[in-house]
Amino acid sequence: MNAGQAATRPSLGFSALSSWIVSDKDQELLVFRKFSEISARNLLYLQCELLSIESRLRAWDKQVEGSNDTALEQVAETWEMMIEQAEAGKTEAKDMLELVKQLRIKIKEYHEALDLQSRISLLNSPDQRALEVARNELHGGPLRRDGQKPNPILGGRGKDYLDETEDLVSLKTPAAVDPLSKLLRAYWPGREELSRDGRRRISHFDERSITIAVALVNILLAMVLLVGSISSLYYVKSPPAILGTICGFTILFALSVGLITNAKRAEIFAGSAAYAAVLVVFVGNGDQSGCHCS
Repeated sequence: MNAGQAATRPSLGFSALSSWIVSDKDQELLVFRKFSEISARNLLYLQCELLSIESRLRAWDKQVEGSNDTALEQVAETWEMMIEQAEAGKTEAKDMLELVKQLRIKIKEYHEALDLQSRISLLNSPDQRALEVARNELHGGPLRRDGQKPNPILGGRGKDYLDETEDLVSLKTPAAVDPLSKLLRAYWPGREELSRDGRRRISHFDERSITIAVALVNILLAMVLLVGSISSLYYVKSPPAILGTICGFTILFALSVGLITNAKRAEIFAGSAAYAAVLVVFVGNGDQSGCHCS
């Protein structure tokens, strides 16, 4: 093999997988294990170490309380005396100083672990569609009937890291999760390429295109609901028809907000009430000015 052939040889293993992961501009393929069980176990170990230190500190306090040793009381009351007596070789002061140093190290390690774990717990689970694509690339295609991976890109235990679905997190900031966005992602056209097994097609598209499309749909629907309702009420003069029109458009507004946005129930209720109030005010002003057409 000459130098030119070596230079064009495709990357393998970790190099190939990492290059493939970062090739996704939307970063949906940044999916990793969070190791919840052993992370909790690590916190338990650190906690037990601190419990031991806490117990030794309390034992020291009781020793000082039950002692008539003035020097020992000075060590318990004055930091400088603790340092001085420890440097002079006094056993109790040296032990106490060593315990304080252990406390500083362990409490810092424990609090940092707690902080990291709390932030990791806020990470979101990966998108199911992106997870299936990542598994297909990692395994070299769909699983065989016997559950074996056909051609894994990694060897050893590395090939199994996407198997624990409940322990996976995505580093990507979650995109909009409203029903309309989900529907568009499922059918949105994109740049297609063959998977590593050569049998499946993977579609790549810019997430911003979904965001723009959803925004346009929202704008158009808002215009229809506002202009359409006002136009309808302008030409309706029968009280039952007016009431029915207001109810119909309010229901349509609530359904549209619930289906194409990620609004919460309280927000849907408040928005629907405000929308109905606008229509009622319009009808009231129309009655006062006598502008209803016959």
